[in-house]
Amino acid sequence: MFTSIYLLYMKELFKAMLLLFLGTAFTKAVSAQSNTSQSVMVEGKKMAYKTSNLANRKAGEPILVFEAGLGGGTFDPILPLLPNHIASIQYERSGIGSSEPDSRIVTDSQVVARLHGLLQTEAIHPPYLLVGHSMGGPYIRLFAAQYPDEVCGLVFSDPTDFMLTEQEDEHAKVVSQSKTSYQQITKIIMEQMSKNKNSSAGAHIDAARALTSISKGYFHEYRTLPPLKKEIAATVIISYNKNIELPDEELDRKLNLGINFKAWWKEYDELRIQHYAALLKDNDHSMLVLLPKYSHGIYYQNPQLVAKLIQDNFNSYKKE
Repeated sequence: MFTSIYLLYMKELFKAMLLLFLGTAFTKAVSAQSNTSQSVMVEGKKMAYKTSNLANRKAGEPILVFEAGLGGGTFDPILPLLPNHIASIQYERSGIGSSEPDSRIVTDSQVVARLHGLLQTEAIHPPYLLVGHSMGGPYIRLFAAQYPDEVCGLVFSDPTDFMLTEQEDEHAKVVSQSKTSYQQITKIIMEQMSKNKNSSAGAHIDAARALTSISKGYFHEYRTLPPLKKEIAATVIISYNKNIELPDEELDRKLNLGINFKAWWKEYDELRIQHYAALLKDNDHSMLVLLPKYSHGIYYQNPQLVAKLIQDNFNSYKKE
């Protein structure tokens, strides 16, 4: 359970774009102290999860709830760097790893509700400090909207820009003199990932479900969310001005995407930074951390920094 996931589609070329857009983890996991792995039935389906330091959690203290990117992944590199009194839970979404697939889960709201059901079933009580990587970022934002009184903090690790509008998407594509937009490439990657023979069964299921949802409109469930509750501390970590690597250029040629990468990323990075800055501007103890030249896998590249930012968010709640 929670083994590293290696997604090799389009003969390795898609790996780079998966990392840039969707954040599937594929580095070796590091064991954390006081971990226990188990499963439980939630609405008739087995859900796998792993807790850390749960016995050390004091009444009223937050618990970290981790939400992985598309296809799953592990946050184990961060856990040994956190104090032993900070408890956490990682879980595997429907169809990923040891969690049973559930065809009833077709929307992001249902993904979030199933996570909430897991927490309730196992009597893991709020307050929750949610940590989401890449596609996990939108999920934790949705969780905070659906259960605002149960969430004390959010940490976004290079999150997907669910706030990008169609008009902004088209404008960025045109200004960067590219043929393919961010929303278009996101859909292409989900389509390929859901079909690729080298992907895990769980990755197929996760991508197919996300594709079904996004086909109804780019993150359409998020368009009418209420403002983030002001008491929720939000930490957003964004990598930008990324180095353009050979696999990106090879993928561009192979699929005839027509992406002018340097200008393309500049436009979309600026939009993403603007959107997340607006999200947290009214929230106490919140910050936007920009990391130039970092890769998408921030918590693998610099787990110490991510662990510190999580701990700072955790401590801000204790000071209230």
